[in-house]
Amino acid sequence: MLSEAHQQLERGVHVVIGFIETHSRAETAALVDGLPAIPLREFDYRGATLREPDTDAIIALRPQLVLIDELPHTNAQGSRHKKRWQDIEEILDAGINVYTAMNIQHLESLNDVVAQVTGVRVQETVPDAFLDGADEIEVIDIPPGELQQRLKEGKVYVAEKVDQALEGFFKTANLTALRELALRRAADTVDAEMRKLRTQEGEQGPWATRERVVVCVAPNRMGSRVVRAAARLGAASHAEIIAVTVDSDRQASRSEDDRAHATEALDLAKSLGMEVVTLSGHDIVQEVFRFASKRNANLVVVGKPIRPRWKELLFGSVVDEMVRASGDVDVYVITTDDVEKPPAPRLPLKGSDGLTFPGLAFGLALIGLATVLGFLLLKPAGLDNVAMLFVLSVSIAACRTTRWESVATALVAVLSYNFCFVEPRFSFAVSDIRDIVLLIGMLSVGLVISSLTQKLKTQLASSSERERRNSSLYRLSQLLAQNRGKRKLAAVAANEIRSVFDGDVAVFLLDEGRLVTLAASNRQFELNPPELAVASWVGEHKQPAGFGTDTLPGSSALYLPLLGAESQVGVLGFQPGDRPLDLSATRLLETFANSLGLALERALLAKESNDARVQAETERIRSTLLSSISHDLRTPLTSITGAATSLREGNPNQETLIQTIQDESMRLNHQIQNLLDMTRLQSGGVELDLEWHLPQDLVATALDVARPSLGEREVHVQNPDFLPLLRVDGLLIEKALVNLIENAGRYTPPNAEISIATEVQSGDVLFHVRDNGPGIPETNLAKLFMPGYRTSSGGYGLGLAVVKAVCDLHGGKVRVRNRDRGGAEFTLAIPLPPDQPEAPHE
Repeated sequence: MLSEAHQQLERGVHVVIGFIETHSRAETAALVDGLPAIPLREFDYRGATLREPDTDAIIALRPQLVLIDELPHTNAQGSRHKKRWQDIEEILDAGINVYTAMNIQHLESLNDVVAQVTGVRVQETVPDAFLDGADEIEVIDIPPGELQQRLKEGKVYVAEKVDQALEGFFKTANLTALRELALRRAADTVDAEMRKLRTQEGEQGPWATRERVVVCVAPNRMGSRVVRAAARLGAASHAEIIAVTVDSDRQASRSEDDRAHATEALDLAKSLGMEVVTLSGHDIVQEVFRFASKRNANLVVVGKPIRPRWKELLFGSVVDEMVRASGDVDVYVITTDDVEKPPAPRLPLKGSDGLTFPGLAFGLALIGLATVLGFLLLKPAGLDNVAMLFVLSVSIAACRTTRWESVATALVAVLSYNFCFVEPRFSFAVSDIRDIVLLIGMLSVGLVISSLTQKLKTQLASSSERERRNSSLYRLSQLLAQNRGKRKLAAVAANEIRSVFDGDVAVFLLDEGRLVTLAASNRQFELNPPELAVASWVGEHKQPAGFGTDTLPGSSALYLPLLGAESQVGVLGFQPGDRPLDLSATRLLETFANSLGLALERALLAKESNDARVQAETERIRSTLLSSISHDLRTPLTSITGAATSLREGNPNQETLIQTIQDESMRLNHQIQNLLDMTRLQSGGVELDLEWHLPQDLVATALDVARPSLGEREVHVQNPDFLPLLRVDGLLIEKALVNLIENAGRYTPPNAEISIATEVQSGDVLFHVRDNGPGIPETNLAKLFMPGYRTSSGGYGLGLAVVKAVCDLHGGKVRVRNRDRGGAEFTLAIPLPPDQPEAPHE
């Protein structure tokens, strides 16, 4: 690696050393000379100083190539990531190339094989998925004899450790096996590259259909071994691997250690790139094969710990049942030489199955009651029926107490029945063999009833938990569907997550690379700088971090990326309360995060879509306006230009031409004023100057302004005797009325009548402007108040749009209809204020 780095440096590549461990080897130290190095970060750990590569400094420098040794290394406590390969992933994500090195025994899927070959269990491993993502893999192959010779020459270890190494890990058989593993793994990589190239070139081969393998993870010590075996099998056959665990009441008696083994195995499966699925059901075999059939898997991998034969005969074997029920699906059984050790004996004093005083007291009370009833019913009912009383007591106790409490009740019931009713009475001696059989039968029935009842309780509890999770997911989906807006969605999701889990919640939105808090149940949680730094890292790298992960595990909260269908939209932070999250709870929280991410993305896309629609509508209106205004402005300009040209040429009709210039100039001024008014009203910057006005005064002023444009047309005005005051912007309302009157004059024939009327109706003051023109086609009525609208007879298209804008500002409405006797009627409705002064009347 160092030699290649020197060659790259000579080619002009920017190469730096991120971390190199020389182990005091002279050859290695000599190759380090001449290569620039980035200073290491130092950590104090139990009085010792540990050095790790400075990931932030490497990313800030942005070299073309960085060298980082000891890939499987576990970082010092306090580092951002737990493993060094995670540091390298972050550097790669920053666009920096990395050279690194590792020994074959550190590959995760080969961990069990290496332990079996060498007798040494390697603790520091690298996931296969990380190695599979490498752009280039170079195998450093050396014959075992040559490597042993380097050992003897002191080029690997100091002289004191050479003999121990040669007799242990570096034996010829071990090195040969490891060499074979390395070459085989390299061959698999070459084969994968060849398959990839064939696929890219469109060539079809016999492997066009990808195999799918289901690996069963049980709560025992074999879980990790089975997962690694399945990973090797999948790598060799290029199959998709799905890790499956079944939440069954048959596993309810498993210890916490066994459950921890299952969790560890599932985490390993995730790190190896497998899909992890949790199933639920009583029949493990049936659930596994139902899932395998659904996913079209043709192979099931299962582990079989070595147990005593009597246990398999008495309790059965899931593996044997699986082989018998496999049908067309192949079953690959992974076994071990380690005999399954029985759990350490412990007194059942704690937990949900333990002994409690109320439970024992309840069971003893039932047995006491059965004993009293037995004495009363012995003669009339007989001894057999008395025995049924005790069986009934055990059954009732099993329904109300824990497993061990019901077992204790069954034992006390048999002893009480034996002591009080079996001859010789009032002693534990038994004289008749039939009574012995009866006592054994009673005890067996009691224990069976207790076991079945406890299994039923376990199933009910499991069903209740599944129902609770499904209900919470359904409730969250309903809330996300019913609410709109980023902050509202974040708030309802945070409240729901807090109600399901015990802890504080914070939801952050990614806004141009920055985190914006949308919701937080705890202000301190929101403002804690170290926690915000972890959330920012998740927002940048799209990976979980914080409490319970391998990245920044010192954080007090777990941070999950909120991923949408297209990109990451934010980060969800969860700070657990008194109880840490188990595996199932973590998965449920991840599901919540996925649902929230999709909902937030939907909200963001809706906003973007609305913005795009508004922008498109704005562009359309602008284009329509430009088209309309260019036509309407050109008409008076043409008249003005023609009249001015005629005057310049000495046309004798000077008075007529001057009048034409004056009229067209006023017309042009009116159009420009409408355009300015429309622009000002649409900009939203208009502040209403509200004052009290009489409606008839507004009509009179508007009519005075519009009179010159009406020509010889007769105007009929009708106002009631008593009209209330309006609190409006007088200039704007007058402007709207002027536009309506001028519009009526434009479409009313000469010498025709224009009618203006006011009235009060349903809390509004109505201004009616009626003309005797040709009317408006029904298809155009809805478009009439749009900016830039023109009729076939011409028009400016802005006057009516100004009317509608003024009306909207005052909370009113404007409408138009065709009159029965011909012409059109425009109505401007302005709402009356709730409290108004008394109107003066003249």
